[in-house]
Amino acid sequence: MRSATNAMALEDKIKGLKGPIFVFGASGFIGANLIETILKYRSDCYAITHDIRQAWRLKLLHLHPENILFCDILFKNAVRQIFQQYKPQTIFNLSAYGAYSKQSENSLTYETNVIGTLNILEECGHINAYVHAGSSSEYGFNCESPKESDPLLPNSHYAVSKVSASYLIQYFAKIYQTPCTNLRLYSIYGPWEEPDRLIPKLIENAKQGKLPPLVSPDISRDFVYTTDCVTAFINAAYYMNPNIYGTSINIGTGKKTTIKELAEKSIALFKLNIQPEWGSMPDRKWDLQNWYGNYEKAKQLIYWEPETSLEAGLLKTSEWQDKQNYHSAILPAFNEPKKLNTISCVIACYKDAEAIPIMYERLVKMFNEIKIRYEIIFVNDSSPDNTQQVINSICEKDSDVIGITHSRNFGSQSAFLSGMELSSGDAVVLMDGDLQDPPEIIPAFYEKWLEGFEVVYGKRIKRETSFFMNASYKLFYRIFSKLSYIPIPVDAGDFSLMDRKVVNELIQLPEKEQFLRGLRAWVGFKQTGVDYIRPERMFGKSTNNWRKNIWWAKKAIFSFSFVPLEVLSYMGFILTGVSFLAMIMQIVARFLYPNIPHGITTIIVLVLFFGGIQLLAVSILGEYLSKVFEESKGRPKFIRKSIIYRGKKLDSAAEIENLSKALR
Repeated sequence: MRSATNAMALEDKIKGLKGPIFVFGASGFIGANLIETILKYRSDCYAITHDIRQAWRLKLLHLHPENILFCDILFKNAVRQIFQQYKPQTIFNLSAYGAYSKQSENSLTYETNVIGTLNILEECGHINAYVHAGSSSEYGFNCESPKESDPLLPNSHYAVSKVSASYLIQYFAKIYQTPCTNLRLYSIYGPWEEPDRLIPKLIENAKQGKLPPLVSPDISRDFVYTTDCVTAFINAAYYMNPNIYGTSINIGTGKKTTIKELAEKSIALFKLNIQPEWGSMPDRKWDLQNWYGNYEKAKQLIYWEPETSLEAGLLKTSEWQDKQNYHSAILPAFNEPKKLNTISCVIACYKDAEAIPIMYERLVKMFNEIKIRYEIIFVNDSSPDNTQQVINSICEKDSDVIGITHSRNFGSQSAFLSGMELSSGDAVVLMDGDLQDPPEIIPAFYEKWLEGFEVVYGKRIKRETSFFMNASYKLFYRIFSKLSYIPIPVDAGDFSLMDRKVVNELIQLPEKEQFLRGLRAWVGFKQTGVDYIRPERMFGKSTNNWRKNIWWAKKAIFSFSFVPLEVLSYMGFILTGVSFLAMIMQIVARFLYPNIPHGITTIIVLVLFFGGIQLLAVSILGEYLSKVFEESKGRPKFIRKSIIYRGKKLDSAAEIENLSKALR
């Protein structure tokens, strides 16, 4: 009866929280339990994550895409943007790094746990509650049932960072009256915990009649079941009031459980006939013998106390594993997590400063509507206008935008390749920066990609231009398709979505003179088109003209057709035959009609005709030779002058090269 009453009380508290609700770090262990519990009773709760490696939990939870948001808390503007868009009232921050021995990058520990916390708190000026996931490791060496007022003696970088975060919370509460509190969590265990942690390993092995490797028997923990932990977070938000602003509250059972006692309980619960091998796993350097908490303050301030015994928690975790098909679902998802789909947009920019902000807004709006993680790469191909400044301003406010600047104008094909090399998406979209490639067509590309097509290209059924230009473009594409030695889709430009495997193949092609829409067809894979109407350029004048269009036509034909050479061969054979027949006829006529006058006109016409044919042949051969000559030089396809990556500007050649290597 008591548990049923408490369940109803928890439901009422969840419904009583002011929304919308944000759960930062929702792809983690505790965050997944919290978001799962809240979404049982209300829909305005959003799981916020940036760690694709741990998103397997969100995938297995089958959350509605609308309830998953992506935000890098290390990027101030990204946090600000998501707060401005959704205006949350209750914040649970469970983002953390460094708690596990495999998380050994100290700089990221401080950035995530301190800077990330700061960025969130700075946006909490008008919220109802902020609850932070602290850690009992803040006490460090002072770990024997400490009270919240006892000295903090951190014994690891992680502990120092969490102490710093707790002081940040205290500072914001006192100076800005931010409604916030810090929950110092002890050893939480239960559903969704990483399978390589102690309790999941213990239960998994116990079901097989054995025990996992264990540390020294005297090392202790204070084990708190996930349901109790989730209740603590809900209570802290529900009972938020000025008396607890800025305080730290212990969330523990007050019971010291040694690893020896844990093993004994497991042996009894699972009826094992085995003895543990102590020290078969090395102790962690921060493990201590008397680690347990004092939760009196939690009882007084947020009316919380643990309800699940260790024995009951172990059995519940075991039941959860069975229900979740642990070996067929959880373990594979953890060992080989499937990334959530990410699309990279590579945008070639030249004299597009006015269009770029509109392009960015339309892209973000579109990606938010279809709930897809995005990466936008603007490539400034040495534009003479203020394109660079416009791209810089966008990169400052959105960490998912990358800005690339070339040392000179290398052309759109090189710009696309430059962006493709640095892209990380599962699929890559190529677009011009003048808004003639509508972002609103991308969802149709995406649907075709999900159906199994590896290349989806935009098919221009009509252009918003003159009848003469429309007819000229259509005529060229049909001539090009007939001349090419591979099937080339008609009316298809660079605007397309390509699977990562296709992008990788295109990047690896060694040729310098590249015509991507032709190479896209050449690499093969499963391809299809999506019809769309290509609008006029929104701003400025097009950089294309008749001379440039003819250059594009020659580039396409001489890159993917040998017909001009074949025509020369046929013409050579035909003209040789005609010349031979004319010579015979001339000899015959000389004998039959000796008095026929012989003028110079015929000679001049023949000389001009054959001279023109020879010049045409030489020019065609020259086009092919020029391509061979260009390839033989071995020059790079482009040179990057600078890169803005995740808010940091890289100017030196070494920095740019290192980033390029890291992302390839």
